[in-house]
Formats: sequence, C-alpha cells, structure tokens
Amino acid sequence: MRRFYTIALFLLLPRALLHLLWRARRQRGYVHNVAERFGVYSGAVGQPVIWLHAVSVGETRAAQPVIRMLRARHPDHHILLTHMTPTGRETGQQLFGDSVSQCYLPYDLPWAVARFLDHFRPSAGLIMETEIWPNLIHACAARGIPCYLVNARLSEKSFRGYRRFGSLARQTLEALTAISAQAASDAQRLTALGARNVHVTGNVKFDIAPPEAMVALGRQWRSAYGETRPVLLAASTRDGEEALILACLRDVDMPEPLTVIVPRHPQRFEEVAQLVGKHGFRLQRRSENARIAPETQVLLGDSMGEMFAYYAACDVAFVGGSLLPYGAQNLIEACAVGTPVLIGPSSFNFTEAAEGAVAAGAAIRVTDAAALAREAQRLLRDRDARERMSRAGLAFCALHRGATARVLDLITLRSS
Repeated sequence: MRRFYTIALFLLLPRALLHLLWRARRQRGYVHNVAERFGVYSGAVGQPVIWLHAVSVGETRAAQPVIRMLRARHPDHHILLTHMTPTGRETGQQLFGDSVSQCYLPYDLPWAVARFLDHFRPSAGLIMETEIWPNLIHACAARGIPCYLVNARLSEKSFRGYRRFGSLARQTLEALTAISAQAASDAQRLTALGARNVHVTGNVKFDIAPPEAMVALGRQWRSAYGETRPVLLAASTRDGEEALILACLRDVDMPEPLTVIVPRHPQRFEEVAQLVGKHGFRLQRRSENARIAPETQVLLGDSMGEMFAYYAACDVAFVGGSLLPYGAQNLIEACAVGTPVLIGPSSFNFTEAAEGAVAAGAAIRVTDAAALAREAQRLLRDRDARERMSRAGLAFCALHRGATARVLDLITLRSS
C-alpha cells in the first residue's frame, strides 16, 4: 500500500507545485524556500537536534509549552521547528525568534524525507496533532529515530477517511514510537486504526500562559476603545462567517457598540475590509495604530501574533470557525484570559474543550448568527453574567493544565 501511496503522491506533484503558485497570488511566502519542500537545505545545526513539526498557525502556537519544556529538560539539544505553510513559519518566527531553527517539512516522497533526516539527524521527532505521513514515519523507524504523534486528535470524520486506507494507516501508526492523545475518544479512534502505545495526556493548549505583555496591551486597547463602550470580538473568523456576523450586527441594540473582527488568515484582511464597507459600517484597522473614533463601528484586527491582546480587550468573544462547518478555532485562549465565549454549532477540532467549557459555564453554544447576536447583546448588557463566565473560564483552564509534562514523560531521545 505504501508503494501505491508513493506513486500517487509522485503523480500529484505537478498539482502540488501549481497549488504553491496559486496560493502565492495572495501570499508570496508560498514561493519562498521551495527547495526545502524537496529536502534541500543549507547550513548545519551544530548541537544535537530535537525536531518538532507544526503544520500551520494553530499547531505552532500549541507547540509553545512543548518547546519550553523540551528546552528545560534537554538544554544540550537544539530545537528544529518545521511547517507546511508560510503563516505557520511566520508565527514560529514571532513566537521563538532565532532561538529555534525553522524550515519546511519536505513532501512525503522517500528521497525527500531521506534528505531531511540525513541532513538534520534528529534525536527524536514530535509531530503535532494529526499529521500522519507514511514515508516520513517509516524512514524514522528505519533509522532508529524515535517518532511521536503528540497532542493527537482524530475526529469521527477523519477516522472514517483514514479507515478507507486501513492497511496503510495501520502500518504507519504502528511505526510510531508512541502517541499522546488529547482525549479518550481520540485514543479509541487511533487504536481502532491500529495504533499501539497510545496514551491519553490531555490538550497541551491548556498549558499556554497568556503573555503578560499581550494582556497589558489588550488592557491598553480597552481603555482606548472607551471603558464603558460594549466590545464584541469575532476571533479567528473563516471565509463566509464575517458576512453572517455583519448581517446581524444591526440587530444588536446597544449604545455605540464596537465589533472587532480578526480573520483567521492574513491573506483575507483586505477582502474582509471591503465586506465591512459593503455592509455600510464605518471601519478602522488595527494596522493604522490610530485612536479608535467614537463613530467607528468595526475594527479590523489585521495583525498577527496579538490574539491574546484582542481577547483581553473585549467584553465577549465569539470564536470563529464554528458558525460554518470548519470545526472551530482555539477557544482555550479566550478562557485563559477570562473572556466569556460564544461558540457556534461546529466544533469538531475542539470537541472536548468546547463541551467542557460549555459544561463549566465558561462558554455558550449558539445555533446560528441570529442567536449569536441575541446572546452577545444579552451578555454585553449583563456584567454579572460576564463575570461569572470569566471566573468559570479561568477555573476551567486551571483544571486541565499539566498535559505538556505528561507528553514529555513519554519522549525518549536516540543516543548519539
């Protein structure tokens, strides 16, 4: 099966290159460092390497506590962080600067992954969440490189997809040294696919502490918005959600409300700005770094790496990717700041966290954009309800911390 998979991957290579060119129309980073996607790298890392793969932005942010603890436990090793998207790479640079090395993970072709592993010779490999690459994982096993799937999650939909290729999935998962799953349901699905040595460790995203500088920046913004002005945040919104939210905003009966919209993907900033204008709202941009005028109705959060500040600056936050079937973005960050959360019906990327937050009273699930507008208005008018949700969110996050230590307890390094 792996041979057929490799042949199919090779035949799809021209399409992958066209995809890079297509994406580069809106994000030039897709045509930078293309050689790395084929396992061609320059320079060498002097220290022994621990390699961690974080495909894009969410996984890179989730890697923060893992990288912090890896450094503490293995100070004689250097961290190599790999990605598949330019936004993931940019996020890594913002979070870690030059303290880690960064590059793209090559396409899962045998000769490309061989070049990658032979160049960096990692002492161990940690793959964040749900990246299952058969040739890469088998190449690690063949070289005696311990390879782990960490903070793993597998939705029912993904499980059904992998089950269609049961033999290949089983062979690949069996080649992993160990798997740390976010929840028991994830562990059960992975085990059903043939995985061995699966441990339920919890979600490392609960171990991400809100940076003090970002929280302070958010409080500064809140003061500039106007201390008594109601502020609704639509965080990490996805394509199609902004239109639904804007269509319902006029139903929010509040004096001088400010809605802050932060699209998930930076290449959509201009598109969302035009959409706000089409709906007749007065707009300002975060990138202008100007005082928010009283007549401004919508603030476009067109900046990267400031999500904790946005959460700290609002009264209520809707977490995007959940009104439409995208599976939701990370609501844990909002809870960690003590921000009341509204989440839509789609949350398969954060099933356990979403259900837990709702049960704890830290979040409220809404069915559609109209219900979102109604709940937002109710909470913006009810300070006591917001304070109860804030306390519940902080307690919810505190209760679930400690996953990172449990993950790293599973990790062993190859002796040099």
